[in-house]
Amino acid sequence: MLRRSLPLLLLLAASLSGCDAFYDAIGLNDAKKAEAEARAIGAACRHAGRSLEDCYALNPNASKSAIFEGWREMNDYMLQNNLREVPPVFVPTEPLKRSQPIIPKPESAPGAPAPGTPPPTTAPLGR
Repeated sequence: MLRRSLPLLLLLAASLSGCDAFYDAIGLNDAKKAEAEARAIGAACRHAGRSLEDCYALNPNASKSAIFEGWREMNDYMLQNNLREVPPVFVPTEPLKRSQPIIPKPESAPGAPAPGTPPPTTAPLGR
């Protein structure tokens, strides 16, 4: 029985291998789409003159390696064709949500007041 159905199974697998439904069924299209989107994000960041770190921070769920690939490809393209950056118009209206800040806050020197505290007041002398 298996010998009779093996050619049929191979024919079915070969016919479905070029079909998007086959890739959707095994989850490959999602991965390809996510990588292509991350590469496009990286290219757009480079074209807008954004740094890689800013691009990573603005897109925390995208693959960093794919963002870098898109950024690098766009950089090479822009250098070859003498293209300038297009300044970004979008400015985030709310703070980005992330677990740690990109730039750590500087620690205050020993004996220095904590940042944001008012300086100590002193009583005038001679009164």
